[in-house]
Amino acid sequence: MKDENGLDVVEKETVQYIVVSIGNEQYGLDISYVDNIVRMCKITRVPKAPAHYIGVINLRGEIVPLMSLRRKMNLEDDVFTDITRIIILKTEEQGLVGIVVDEVKEVIALAEDEIDRNTQNSQSDKTQYINGIGKNGDELISILEISSILDEVDAS
Repeated sequence: MKDENGLDVVEKETVQYIVVSIGNEQYGLDISYVDNIVRMCKITRVPKAPAHYIGVINLRGEIVPLMSLRRKMNLEDDVFTDITRIIILKTEEQGLVGIVVDEVKEVIALAEDEIDRNTQNSQSDKTQYINGIGKNGDELISILEISSILDEVDAS
């Protein structure tokens, strides 16, 4: 591709992320894992389930396990509001899994060089689930590592 001066322009390959809020922080979920976004619905509790596993939902006849990212990252408990959403993730390993987020904000595209992958400086419980920090305007977006979040769904 050429710009208006006839010079070659190299287009950066970008990845799209759904930006969600959990508490006062913003997180990015790789859109390629997202199957659906649904409003809060009836949750059926499962006895003796791990604390971050809050139950199952019926999504068009399919039973989908539901987890709380707040609990998973040792934050305060979920408070369900009109803007709370369930992000339905689809992976080859676990199939469909729902995660509860406080709000879905927007979709952004980030190039690899716009993401700082050096996130291991903090001792926070959250850092094991974050694989980079991206910038969206003046706001920082913690990019979530879907596989590490979902790894414990089966193991728990």
